[in-house]
This record gives sequence, C-alpha cells and structure tokens, in this order.
Amino acid sequence: MFEIVFLGTSASAPSVHRGLSAQMVLYNEYRFLIDCGEGTQRQILKSGLGFKRLDRVLLTHGHLDHILGLGGLLSTFSRWETLDRLEIWGGRWTLERVHDLIYRVVLRGARPPLELVFREIQPGVMLEDESFQLTAFPVSHRGAECFGFCFAEKARRPFLADVAEALGVPRGPERRRLVSGQPITLADGRVVHPDQVLGPVIPGIKLVHVGDAGRTDDLLEVVRDADALVIEATYLEVEAEMAHQFGHLTAAQAARLGREAGVRQLFLTHISRRYREAEVQAEAEAILPGTIVARDFDHFRITRSGCQRVSQE
Repeated sequence: MFEIVFLGTSASAPSVHRGLSAQMVLYNEYRFLIDCGEGTQRQILKSGLGFKRLDRVLLTHGHLDHILGLGGLLSTFSRWETLDRLEIWGGRWTLERVHDLIYRVVLRGARPPLELVFREIQPGVMLEDESFQLTAFPVSHRGAECFGFCFAEKARRPFLADVAEALGVPRGPERRRLVSGQPITLADGRVVHPDQVLGPVIPGIKLVHVGDAGRTDDLLEVVRDADALVIEATYLEVEAEMAHQFGHLTAAQAARLGREAGVRQLFLTHISRRYREAEVQAEAEAILPGTIVARDFDHFRITRSGCQRVSQE
C-alpha cells in the first residue's frame, strides 16, 4: 500500500486555495517529498505529517516553483535540528540550481544544519529493497533532465500455510527458505519445492508521478496499468497550442494518456488559476470517468482494491 498526500497543487504561482507543487509519498518506513515549492514547509505542518523521517526529496525538475521551498525547509531544520541527513535527488542542472539556492542564498558561508547529500538522477533504479522499487524515467518538459518517478511494490507469491502444514513443513527457517525460493529436505527425506507451498503471483501496486510534462507519447509504456497516476493538467484543450508552447499538458491530454495506458486512478495536479476546478474536472471526466482533480491536503491510500480517500481539508 502506498499513501500520497497532496501538499501543493497550483501551477506556477500559488492561489488562495492552492500552494505550489509538492506531494508526499509514504510506503512502510519511507517518506518521499516530491518537489518543494515555496511554502511547502507550512503545508507539511498543516497536513499533520511533520518533518519526522523526511530524509529524501525527489525533484522532477529545477524550475523555481518546484524548488524554492527548499530554502525555507533548510532554514527551519537549522533551528529545529529535526534531521541529521537529507538526500536531495534531481537532474544535474536541477542540483546545480538547488546548490546555489542553499549555499549562496540560504547559508551564505554558514555550515549546513545537517548532512546534505546531492544525488544526480539517472534513468533507472534509484532505490530498492525486498518489497519495493523506486525508478526514475525521463519526461519531456522545458529544459533537459526532467524526471518522473515510479513507485512499485514487487510482485509476490503468498505462502500457503495450510498446505505447508499438510506436507509437514516445520515452522521456522525451512518456511523462510521456501518463501525465498529455495527447496528444502524434510527429516524423512522428502523434498518440498517452493511451487508446492506458494500461491499464484499477486502483482504489486504501481504509483507513477509525472509532474510537469509537455507530451505524453513517451510516457505511455511507463504508466501502463498503473494503479494510480499523478500528472499535471495546466491547461484546457481550448488552449492546447499555448500548452504546447510552454511545455505543458491539457486536462484532456492527461486523461487520454490515462485511458490509453489503462490507469486505474488518474490524479490531476498543477492546476492553473485561469480555470475553475469544475472545468478541469469536466474536460478530463468526459474522457476518463472517475478522474480526480487533486486539492491541497487531499490524502489517498493506493491499494490493489482501489484508491481510498483518507482525509480532505
């Protein structure tokens, strides 16, 4: 199960009801802050998430409306000493810009309040453990080295305890070896193979976060069959030419991608102040019913049975 909390859903500049781009993805002990627009630290506090275990920031790209909040966040950490270490992930140009923001503007020669680790993103696996994999993929937006992120649970085969009991498999390390794919030999000489005690494969949950994008044809395969897709919808179709000019998507384009890729739940964000939310919703729902236009502080659980709302401001 993944959880996502929308902390900022406005495009380019904040509005009365929407802050700048930021989302938090939670999985087991992990917390990932995706983008950090101006005012994100206040949104984190207001959401109730707090700063505990917030040790990884993933930046989709280096435009100011996606990174300026890092200055305030670091300033707060310098006073509260909340964390010992913070990893900031981004493309090379993004990290250069963040480095200048932190060291030339915020710190200006002072010592960082915590260990800062800058990690340059390359397409492929960023982080992996036994049950989870985080990968990055290129996204076409204005400028080079823009990225999206795929959060994926690994497929698993459930252990059939009743079958194991019937076969006489003792509890303990023997069962752990079978779960890990190794055959075992019982005390009476019988060999038990993993396939005998493992059920059918259960696919893992897939959450894809794209952020800003100027086209969708290069995203189709990476978002295919996602349980949830978060993607921008800065413009409406009536201004599709302007969207193309500035490297953004319309709500209709995002919805068509979701439909063609078989996405189970589409979340639209990066909403422009030039439109009413109802207009964005109507354009997308005409193509992909059930699309959600995210609002600040929307909180959802992403499971195999669907997306459930946890809370809403």
